[in-house]
Amino acid sequence: MISIIFVALVAIEHIYIMVMEMFLWTRPRTMKTFNLTPEFAQSTKPLAANQGLYNGFLAAGLIWGLVYPDTSVGQHIQIFFLACVIIAALYGGVTATRSILIKQGLPAVIALLLVLFL
Repeated sequence: MISIIFVALVAIEHIYIMVMEMFLWTRPRTMKTFNLTPEFAQSTKPLAANQGLYNGFLAAGLIWGLVYPDTSVGQHIQIFFLACVIIAALYGGVTATRSILIKQGLPAVIALLLVLFL
């Protein structure tokens, strides 16, 4: 049960990121979250929306893994998408900001360990 909760939390986090990147990119709260100037946010809006779409796909995959009727197959789906989240967090931590490692990577690592060992 705890692994389900953590996988769901990672999915919810990525839905939230998707909404910020796709729909709220130029709003003050989102610009503050991502440390953006209004000019930069406006000029990168299409890129952010594209990135948000990918975060939505990660969330969709995690949710798919949670609701898949065969729990064994569902676990494998969860493992795959959690690994994708971890890889994305590692890349973001190296290329964008280190805080991504903690904010996105750590919850995914915890969820992955719970899925693998519980």
